[in-house]
Amino acid sequence: MIEMMKDSLLKGLIDDLGAPSSYRDRGYDGTDEDFKRDIANSSTLYVGNLSFYSSEEQLYSLFGRCGPVKRVIVGLDRHKKTPCGFCFIEYHTHGDASRCKKYLDGVKLDDRYLRVDIDPGFKEGRQYGRGRSGGQVRDELRDQYDSGRGGWGGLVLQSDRPDAKRAR
Repeated sequence: MIEMMKDSLLKGLIDDLGAPSSYRDRGYDGTDEDFKRDIANSSTLYVGNLSFYSSEEQLYSLFGRCGPVKRVIVGLDRHKKTPCGFCFIEYHTHGDASRCKKYLDGVKLDDRYLRVDIDPGFKEGRQYGRGRSGGQVRDELRDQYDSGRGGWGGLVLQSDRPDAKRAR
């Protein structure tokens, strides 16, 4: 009886680790069914909450532990073309991507806990931030200084003046 309870508890834990998240690309053009189909077959991961200073080499090294990485696409600020805190990791198989999501979601890299999700697939143009400032929308909502994310985000107007006002 106790063994059955342990097995049930362990199975539930393992199932939860591989469960799909609520991640959804707001720019995705298909239906919910299309999205589910693309996720089920995708070999691409979306990785969020990266430090602006994490290197492509670090990403290849970390994500290569789950399988051979096909390519890494670092997210860039739309205007400055500098890293802005996310990337896409492409694997050769869906199994490698799923395993990676399971094992690396929540892992700490450069003092940041990574958000790793299966992505429906990278398309050219998605590597650029969609926020008003050119970076990530999430950073524009930040109201505290974060050195790993490049400072204050989009809340401070771009100005050389030290008394720049916060935009909301």
